[in-house]
Amino acid sequence: MSATVKVKLLKSTIGRLKAHQACVRGLGLRRIGHQVEVLDTPENRGMINKVSYLLKVGGE
Repeated sequence: MSATVKVKLLKSTIGRLKAHQACVRGLGLRRIGHQVEVLDTPENRGMINKVSYLLKVGGE
């Protein structure tokens, strides 16, 4: 089974860089408080690291 990471959007993407908005959408997050599980790949980790100031990574 593939490893996954839970990611939750805590802050708005309004007024952020377009590249950061794209990373949030690429992770599948749509609105504040939305939580998804993504595969733990280098590509997803890179997106998470880029916008880590908007996210909560890990458990509930």
